[in-house]
Amino acid sequence: MQMNDLKNLEKKLGFVFKNQALLKEAVTHRSYLNENPEWPFPHNERLEYLGDAVLELVVSDFLFKQYPDAAEGKLTSYRAALVNYQMMARVAKEFGLDDFILLSRGEAKDNGKAREVILADGSEALIGAIYLDQGYDRAAGFIAESVLPHLRQVIEQGLYQDPKSLLQEIIQEDQKITPTYRVLEENGPEHQKNFTVGVYFNDKLIAEGPGTSKQEGERQAAEKAIEILGLKKKRK
Repeated sequence: MQMNDLKNLEKKLGFVFKNQALLKEAVTHRSYLNENPEWPFPHNERLEYLGDAVLELVVSDFLFKQYPDAAEGKLTSYRAALVNYQMMARVAKEFGLDDFILLSRGEAKDNGKAREVILADGSEALIGAIYLDQGYDRAAGFIAESVLPHLRQVIEQGLYQDPKSLLQEIIQEDQKITPTYRVLEENGPEHQKNFTVGVYFNDKLIAEGPGTSKQEGERQAAEKAIEILGLKKKRK
């Protein structure tokens, strides 16, 4: 990586790091060190740990003040939808972190869920680095600019609601039936299984969803069914 690359990232962020080592650490994935043992900086997992805590605090504080009458459960659901790996991966892509994260050759070729998790972790590591280098206010400002604007979509599209619960609620009310789930396909080694799960109304297959666990496959199938049936407009 050329130093100019990180200067471009700093331009996107709007400030220059006082401690460049923190920025280099933030963009270093563990896999990169396996192929580049001479790289003098550690991987970003410690910064990710710190950034995750800063992210949750900033989002929690904002939601607490923004919705003074909301119950704890609703605030928790809003926060979960804003800080999950899918949303944080989206945030990472929006400010271009994908162009700067240091990965092994194998990881660099992966464009699936694993890559999204890496990007999400990288965005949290970057928050941790900003906090250490620039202080809480700057880290909070970055979160306010990059993460909090997605809150409107979270609320309007009901992304804070678990898709399985939402699908069951709507279908029970409309059709008086309870959706059921069946594993349609299972493959891969025991430690790295992949599942395809179908969601059914009675015996009718409505949608399918992939996942690295049965639970994830069910969630994906429910989300797909919601999209196929046009139920998003019914979300509260």
